[in-house]
Amino acid sequence: MQTSAKSLFAAISLLALPFGLANTAQAQSFNSASDQARSDLKAALSQLAETRGDIATEKIPLIREVSSLEDQVRQKSDELDRLRRLRDNSDLGLNRLREQVKAITAQNEYAAGLLDEFVRSFETRIDYSEVQLYSAAAEEARLALDDSDMTQADRFNKQIAVIGVALDRLEKLTGGYTFEGKALAPTGEIEDGTFAAFGPSVYFASSQSNLAGTTFAKLNAAEAAIAVPGEAYSAGIRALIESGEGSIPADATLGKALKIVEGNDSIMEHLAKGGSVGVVIIGLGIVCLLLGIFKVGEVTSFKTPAPEDVQKIITHIENGDIANARTYAAGIPGEGGALLVKGVDFADEKRGTLEEILYEKILAVRPRLERLLPFIALTAAAAPLLGLLGTVTGMIKTFNLITIFGTGDAKSLSSGISEALVTTELGLVVAIPALIIHGLLSRMARQKIGDMEQTAVGFINGVVGARNKDK
Repeated sequence: MQTSAKSLFAAISLLALPFGLANTAQAQSFNSASDQARSDLKAALSQLAETRGDIATEKIPLIREVSSLEDQVRQKSDELDRLRRLRDNSDLGLNRLREQVKAITAQNEYAAGLLDEFVRSFETRIDYSEVQLYSAAAEEARLALDDSDMTQADRFNKQIAVIGVALDRLEKLTGGYTFEGKALAPTGEIEDGTFAAFGPSVYFASSQSNLAGTTFAKLNAAEAAIAVPGEAYSAGIRALIESGEGSIPADATLGKALKIVEGNDSIMEHLAKGGSVGVVIIGLGIVCLLLGIFKVGEVTSFKTPAPEDVQKIITHIENGDIANARTYAAGIPGEGGALLVKGVDFADEKRGTLEEILYEKILAVRPRLERLLPFIALTAAAAPLLGLLGTVTGMIKTFNLITIFGTGDAKSLSSGISEALVTTELGLVVAIPALIIHGLLSRMARQKIGDMEQTAVGFINGVVGARNKDK
C-alpha cells in the first residue's frame, strides 16, 4: 500500500515536469508578442499623428476649394434658372404667336368663305341680262377658287375685283344705266339692242326690229328673254332707252309674275312630265273611261217589265188565254220580256220548278250586266300602283342626276322630281273616278238584277194564286 502511494506520487511528479516547462516557454512568447505589439502601436500612433498633421495642413485649402465650387454651383444654378425662365418666356411668346397665327388663319378662312359665297351667288343676284357684262370677272374669280396653285392673296385679289365690279354696278344703278347686249326675242331669235337698268327692272329695245319690253330669265335660255307688255308701252320703253325719259310699265312682283306665267305648263306638257309610266296610266284611264261610258249605256238600256205588264200577263193566264199572254210577253223589250215568255211557257209547272226555271234565266242575265266591271275595278286598284312605280323610277332618275351634276343645280333635278310627282298625280286622277264608276255601275247592275228577281217573284205569285182560285 505504501509502495503504491510512492509510485503514484512519482508518476504525478513526472507528469508535472513537462507542464512547467511549457508554461515557461509560453510566458516568454507572450512577452515577446506584447513587446512587438507595443512597438507596432507606438509606430501606428506616430503615423496617425503624422497623418492628422497632414490632414490639418491640407484641410483649409480643401475647404476653400469646396466653398469656391459651391459658389460656382450656386452661380450655375442661378444661370440655369434664368435660362429656364427665358425658355419659358420664349415658349409663351411662341404659343401666343401660334394662337395669333391660328386666329388670323381663321379670320382669313372666314373672309374667304364669305368671298366665295359672294362670288358664287353674284350672278344670281343680278338681272339675267347683266350677266353678259360681269361674267368675265365672275368667271376669273370662280377659276381662282378651284386653282390650288394660286396663293390666298392672289385669290383674294380676284374675289375683291368682283366686289369692286358689284360696287360699280350699284353706283351706276342708283340713277339707272344703259348697256349694249343680246336678248332672246319671243320669236326665239337672238337680237342685238340696248338694255336700260332702272331700279329692279331692266328694259330692252332692239336695234334690229321694233321689239321693246322687259327682261326675264327663261329656263334653259342662254340670253335674257324679252316679255312684251303691250304696244302701248313699247314706244315709252324705247324713248326711255334713247332719251332717258319715257312711260314705262312697273312690275310690283319684281318679275315673279312673269316667271309664274312662264312656268305654267299646258295640259300636254304637264302630262308629258309623267314619262313612259304616265303614258301607261293615261292609256289605262282612257280605256277605263270608254268602258265606263259603254257600261252606262248598256246598263241603262237594259229594260225590265213594269208591274202593270206583269199583271196583264197574269190576267191572261187566269183567263186561260195563254196565246195572248205569250204574245203580250213577247212584245215587252229586253231580257225582261224574255223572262216573262219563259214564265208563260212553263206556267203550268209546279212552283218550285217554275222558280228554278226563272232563276236560271236571271242567272243567264247576270254575266251580261256585270261584264267589264272587274276591269274597271282592276284599273282603280292598279292606277295608284303604277303611280307609285312612276314615283320610284322618277326618284331613281333624280339620284342618277345628283350623282352626275350634284345638288347645286336644282333645274337639272326637276325632270326626275316632276316624273315622280306627276305619275302619282295621274295614278290618283285615274283611280278615283274608276273607283266611283265601278261603284255606280255595280249598284246599277244589282238594281237591274233585283228588278228581274222582283218580276219573277211577282209572276210566280200571280200564277200560283190564279191556280188556287181555279181550285
